Amino acid sequence: MSPQRLAWLATLTLGLLVVVQAAADPSGLLSLVGWTGADLWPIRAPWQIAPFVVYLPVLLGVTWWAVRSTAGSRWLFTAAASSVVLAVMLAKFAMSSVAVHDIGTAAWGAGFAAAKALPAALIVAGVVAVAGRNRAVPEVPADAPPVRVGALVFGAAAPVLAGQWWAGAPYDRWMPAPNPMNGLIATVGGVAVLVLGTIACHRVLGRRISGGPAATFLAGWFAAMGAGILLALTATIVGLFSDDGFAGDLWPLMSGYIRFADGVSYGACTGWIVGLAALWAYRRREQPAPVPHTAALIGAVALLAVAIAVPLLARPDAAPTATASPAAADAADTGALLPLRVSGEVIADSAGREVLLRGVNVNQLVDFYAPRPEVPSTLPLTDEDFAGIADHGFNVVRLALSWSALEPEPGRYDEAYLDRIELAVAQAKAHGLYTVLDMHQDGWSNAPSPDDVDCRPGTSPMWGYDGAPEWATITDGAPRCQFTGRDISPAGGRAFNNFYYDTDDVQEHLVQAWAMLAGKFKDEPAVAGYDLLNEPNFGESAPLTSSLLLGRFYDRTIDAIRAAGAEQIVYFEPSILWSGLGFDSGPPAGFTDDRNIVFSPHLYAESITMDASLGLPTIVSIERGFTLAERVADKYGVPVWTGEYGYWGDGLVDNATRFAKEQDAHAQGGAYWVWKQSCGDPQNGIQELGDGLMPVLCSTGADAPRNTALLDQLTRAYPRFAPGRITHLAADGNRLELTGRAGDGSCRLEVWFPHAVGTGASVVDTFGIDDITMTPLGRGTLLTGCATGDYEVHTDGA
Repeated sequence: MSPQRLAWLATLTLGLLVVVQAAADPSGLLSLVGWTGADLWPIRAPWQIAPFVVYLPVLLGVTWWAVRSTAGSRWLFTAAASSVVLAVMLAKFAMSSVAVHDIGTAAWGAGFAAAKALPAALIVAGVVAVAGRNRAVPEVPADAPPVRVGALVFGAAAPVLAGQWWAGAPYDRWMPAPNPMNGLIATVGGVAVLVLGTIACHRVLGRRISGGPAATFLAGWFAAMGAGILLALTATIVGLFSDDGFAGDLWPLMSGYIRFADGVSYGACTGWIVGLAALWAYRRREQPAPVPHTAALIGAVALLAVAIAVPLLARPDAAPTATASPAAADAADTGALLPLRVSGEVIADSAGREVLLRGVNVNQLVDFYAPRPEVPSTLPLTDEDFAGIADHGFNVVRLALSWSALEPEPGRYDEAYLDRIELAVAQAKAHGLYTVLDMHQDGWSNAPSPDDVDCRPGTSPMWGYDGAPEWATITDGAPRCQFTGRDISPAGGRAFNNFYYDTDDVQEHLVQAWAMLAGKFKDEPAVAGYDLLNEPNFGESAPLTSSLLLGRFYDRTIDAIRAAGAEQIVYFEPSILWSGLGFDSGPPAGFTDDRNIVFSPHLYAESITMDASLGLPTIVSIERGFTLAERVADKYGVPVWTGEYGYWGDGLVDNATRFAKEQDAHAQGGAYWVWKQSCGDPQNGIQELGDGLMPVLCSTGADAPRNTALLDQLTRAYPRFAPGRITHLAADGNRLELTGRAGDGSCRLEVWFPHAVGTGASVVDTFGIDDITMTPLGRGTLLTGCATGDYEVHTDGA
């Protein structure tokens, strides 16, 4: 079969795959080009039609050209498979560039198509190899054109162009990964693997993928992609010993795949550099080059050195360490709640003390869908709730709010709902509790599937949950059906896409709603901050939506909050993928220049993650979840605060114990989900027991028996306010090991114990602490004292 016919066969096969996948995949997530049922008209923005007018032409056109150019190669299967992978990456890059006008993110995001590209590449390559098995095969060239200069430039470009490539959770400081965020050793190692890998791959491919200038050019490009794969393999092998391996979960496989995607997409988007070098060397064989090869090589080495050195100087800094004011130090002595801010890599108060915010989520102000109208979807929120939370030793509530209740009509805020929020903050403050205001959503809105919904096979009608008002729900006709769960829904994905692209100013309305809220609470020190959006969905075009555009939303909202005069902490979350997988990419580093921010993932590892729900082995363990969260937070230079955790099912107490150990080891705070849950809450499932830390019997409305073993873990001893910085923390019940180093601010230390201390088995041993007092507080005891220099608190009692 001629090269042209093989090219057409490959293109038609790939086109058929596109059609079959679009018809078979109701989610649109697994197909090369998904169609979820959303209307194609009217066209409001390029992102709506980019999959059809940009992605498809590039995909099919590049496949036809690359297969035709390499159809005379000895390794036809390899050439055809590489051609399809390259086509998918370039098509995704082109489509993404049109959608968001950000070349760096578009190039990095192309790697997310690797899982779709590989199966399609193998199928197309298999068809082409069978059809071309009887073609004439040329002699193998004696050697391939040298590409040393191109390989050096290709490697040197990596630290400069890295962006989101080789960043975040899958990389530790020992893995070769050419991103300055990972440090000098990783950067140099990554560049070395790319350069040497490119040269090695080209020596193999250059002799077997031939057929003229175009094939020579593509052989160099494919070699660059191969070098990206070699980098991923090298990093994965190193990671088995330095970070990933031998922990009993699937993380080494998942992180290895992400590294593979990074390497392939980098090779696909920049490997043309190596292709040009191969083409240049090919031409030099026919006529002398105008630039001496040695001079070009020296220039490339110099560029490599500069490219590694310069980006290393541009890493994001952590938030500056704040100084304490004398007035704040005096106020701390009274036990008052002081304003909180980020100081270095911890949350601190204005008196210079590190603050561990440990508490619970409260969902009793959420505007939930009611599956059964006669069964309330929330319980009343009363002063007794806040008294109970404080009695258990907690010092913060994450108060979930609903945009649908706050802004029922565009630009009109419900004053009665605002009064309820203000009352809740005041009641919490009266009991010594901070409040984090959380704009909550699950499944985008509380709208259920309409009665006449027509769900495609593989999807099913769904309940509503909570979130946006009806006027802000733009689904473009996509069906309100769920695929495996509420967060994969055509209607929800399209609504989030319209939100991320600010269709009809939907996003701007939420930004202004936050500005209004922040203006009301700007002078309230008991407001510990603002959690901008709960578990944002990944939309239809991750990672453009779940990384770049999510970061842009956060940035403009933070600016609006600051413009309203509010200086409290802003908590930002990764997408729902973190809750579902145990990791995610998140907004790009530097998405905002504000430093009073906190990274707030939901650490549900071994709980409600997809592995647990599907009966798969653990993807990310509880212990690794803390490591990954801290690693991503380090990318931003900010602290970690776990906005939600819990829901461990049958392993509740054992897993809560493991979680507590890690939370102490990392000296972090967090909020358990949830304080109380109504029997009519759609997340509760309408059963006999209203789930939550304080369960309720649905048949009578009375309190159900508490899980005392769980409470023992959640209410264990901990320092609520620690002068200076905590250097070590471990606790179990009343048993506590605490060391710290006081700073220049207030010396007042506050430590919660869940039971009486000071006598019997609970004798407290301290060092560096004066004026110690023990005060009964709720169900436990509060230790206060003045800590200076290096200080310690130890108890051996249960």
